[in-house]
Amino acid sequence: MSIPEVMRAVVLTGHGGLDMLEYREDWPTPVPADGEVLVRVGACGLNNTDINTRTAWYSKTVTEGITDDGGKSGFAEAEAATGSWGNAQIRFPRIQGADVAGRIAAVGEGVDPARVGERVLLDPWLLATGDWLDASRSQYFGSEVDGGFAEYTRIRAENAIAIETSQTDAELATYPCAYTTAENLVARSGLRPGETVAIAGASGGVGSAAIQLCRLRGARVIGIASTAKAGLLTSLGAAHIIDRGEADIEGAIRAAAGGPIDVALDVVGGSMFMPLIDALRQGGRYSSSGSIAGPMVEFDLRQLVYKDLQLTGATIVPPGTMARLVRLIQQDLLQPMLAQTFALRDLAQAQEVFMQKKHVGNIVVDCS
Repeated sequence: MSIPEVMRAVVLTGHGGLDMLEYREDWPTPVPADGEVLVRVGACGLNNTDINTRTAWYSKTVTEGITDDGGKSGFAEAEAATGSWGNAQIRFPRIQGADVAGRIAAVGEGVDPARVGERVLLDPWLLATGDWLDASRSQYFGSEVDGGFAEYTRIRAENAIAIETSQTDAELATYPCAYTTAENLVARSGLRPGETVAIAGASGGVGSAAIQLCRLRGARVIGIASTAKAGLLTSLGAAHIIDRGEADIEGAIRAAAGGPIDVALDVVGGSMFMPLIDALRQGGRYSSSGSIAGPMVEFDLRQLVYKDLQLTGATIVPPGTMARLVRLIQQDLLQPMLAQTFALRDLAQAQEVFMQKKHVGNIVVDCS
C-alpha cells in the first residue's frame, strides 16, 4: 500500500471558536512507532468531546453548558491550562476525532505485518498500564494525541480492533466514543434485568446507544428527548418517551414507570439533574457521563442520604470494553445511528450541525 508523505487533515490550532479548525492538504503523514499501526481512515465520527476540547469547556472556570454562542465562538472565561477532559493542557496543533473506522496501512516495529489491510475499529481510550483509572497516565485519542480527522492516523496496535461486518465505515464511526461511554455509564449503575431506567438525552449518540445496551440487559427504558424523535427511539427499544420540555419531569417519569425508577442515566445535567434524583426509588442509582445543559446543579443532599442513593460518574472506560462492543456489532446486536455525513473539509460545518442537536445518533466525517 503506497503511503503519501503528506495528507489531508483538519488541524485544531488552539482553544476557541470554529475558526480554530484549519483544513490542510499538506500535513505530514504520521509514521507508526514501535508497537503502533498506521490506519487509513475511512470515516471519523463527531462527539461532544470535540466541542468541549476546542472551546476548553472542561475548564472549571466555565460554569454554563455548551451554548450556541459558546460552541461556535468559545468561552472567554476558559483557562487553557485546564482545557482537557483531565483538566490538563492540550498541546497544539492537534488533530481531533476519536471515532475511527478504516484499514491498517502500515505497522511499526514489533507488530505482525500480516495486519496490513485489516479492517479495524479504533478503541479511543489509551489506558495507563497497571492502574487503568490513573487519569494522569491515560490518554484519549484526538485529545492528548492526534486523532482521526485526517486521511491517516496512528495508534497503539492493541487499540486497533479487527472487525468483520457489512456495515460501512461511516456507520462504524458512530460507535467508539458513544457506545463505550454508554456501556460504561450503564455498567457503573449496576443495571439489572427487569429494572426500569430513565435516560436523559436519549436521542444523542450516548443516549441512543444506552437505550440499546439497556434493552440487551433486559431493562425497561424510559427516554427523555424531543417527542419529534420518539418514533426512532422506540424502535431502538424505549418503552416510553418523555418530552424534554415537560414542566414536571419527575412526575412524568413516575407516571411512565408506574412509580419510582431503579436507575437514572444522565448526559444532560443542569435542570434535569434534580428531577432524575427525585424520581429514584429507595436505594436507586444515578450515573452521569456528561452535563451538556450545564455542569452546575442544585442538589438536595437529603435525597442522597435518606434514600440511600448511589451516585457515580463515568468517564474512563475499563479495558476490554471496545472489544466486547465489536463482538456485539459483529453479531448484529447493535444498530448504527448515522444521522448525517460530511466531507473532511467541512468539519466546521459538521460541528455546527452537531451542536444544534436536531439529529438522532451521530454525525460522521468521510475521510476517504
